[in-house]
Amino acid sequence: MPLQLDMSAMREVWLPYGRTKVRIEVPEGNFLGFLEPREVPGVPSPRDEVLRALSEPIGTDRISDIVGPGDKVVITAEDHTRSAPSWLMIPPILDELNSAGVKDENITILFACGTHRAVRPEEAEKLLGPEVLRRVRVLSHDCEAPGHVYIGDTSFGNRVEVNRVFAEADVRILTGDVGLHYYAGYGGGRKSVLPGVSSASTIQFNHAMLLHPNAKMGVLEGNPVHEDMMEAAKLADVDFILNVVENAHHELVKAFAGDLEKAFMEGVKLVDKIYKVPLKEKADVVVVSSGGHPHDIDLYQAYKGIHTALEAVKDGGVIVAIAECPEGHGHKVFYEWMTRYKTLEEMEERIKANFVLGGHKAYYIMKALEKAHIILVSSMPSDQVRDIFRLEPARTAQEGLEKALKLAGRDAGVLVMTHGNITLPTPA
Repeated sequence: MPLQLDMSAMREVWLPYGRTKVRIEVPEGNFLGFLEPREVPGVPSPRDEVLRALSEPIGTDRISDIVGPGDKVVITAEDHTRSAPSWLMIPPILDELNSAGVKDENITILFACGTHRAVRPEEAEKLLGPEVLRRVRVLSHDCEAPGHVYIGDTSFGNRVEVNRVFAEADVRILTGDVGLHYYAGYGGGRKSVLPGVSSASTIQFNHAMLLHPNAKMGVLEGNPVHEDMMEAAKLADVDFILNVVENAHHELVKAFAGDLEKAFMEGVKLVDKIYKVPLKEKADVVVVSSGGHPHDIDLYQAYKGIHTALEAVKDGGVIVAIAECPEGHGHKVFYEWMTRYKTLEEMEERIKANFVLGGHKAYYIMKALEKAHIILVSSMPSDQVRDIFRLEPARTAQEGLEKALKLAGRDAGVLVMTHGNITLPTPA
């Protein structure tokens, strides 16, 4: 029987869900408030901000001073699982390359897919814009394809192999956005090389280090995943990066261009100011959205919202995860590990012995379930949610909240995270 909530004093809350929003009503007596990124305005003209960054590079010359007329240039772009505004960043880069004598026919845009599937034609048009598709060659990186080029070893012993088109270019430019990442510390910068355009074996070696205690969100110092990524990107001889930081509304706040490490670190400083949010006290119930599309395109991606909610919920509390997951679980190995291994210990042993990409997400879900009950509001089949992924399914956000209050108690405090994928609760 559903919990009977006191409807006399309710707080209406809207949360991103796919391409829309869903509503829940939280009893005022239970509502503790929102945990959200700081409100920072977007710039009046995003294009002007990108042009400014390109004209004032940090630690390098301008692109037009780096390239020559006959150079072959490769530009990486984020894939369909990220919200980086490639359509905004890449045309000004193309224009500057042209002004330096580089022809469009010598430029390749490479979607830095890492282990994700290839970008579909209709997705590529949305990500880059039709004009870019008409001007230059566009490819998706395939980490499983033969023919990767070995470029050296990192100090961690990772044998770095990258996409041949990327390796054989005269000039390599990375584009992307800087944001929080749950074991690399932050996305952006070096991540466009590893995992972006690296081979499956190189990615697997790197990601297997996620068991390290410093491999966590918002941490770079002593984080072997990040340090290995940075070394790999330096081995790849990256010439220039253009990264942006956006606010929670996907509005451009600032662009950072120039040196691989220096420009990235300036972006990290701004991300910390916006997305690290002080938390005085943990809650019995955390209702969290993974941020809507594309961040909740599948459970594999949507987990990031659950991951940050763990920092805000009490031990033994309840997380209500709001994530549409129209593409289901999103990863074959993730699914296989959830069916094959029954305990966290089994998964840890497998990661140490023979890490396979996708398995880490199963490990994280099992680890999360040791701390909290997790209710998933999604479009996934209920039996799959319950039997395979061991989460409690709910069809609506309101049903999810009712189940949570039944578990946590009528007096449970409820905290709401509207953009869990990009919000990091930190001790106040």
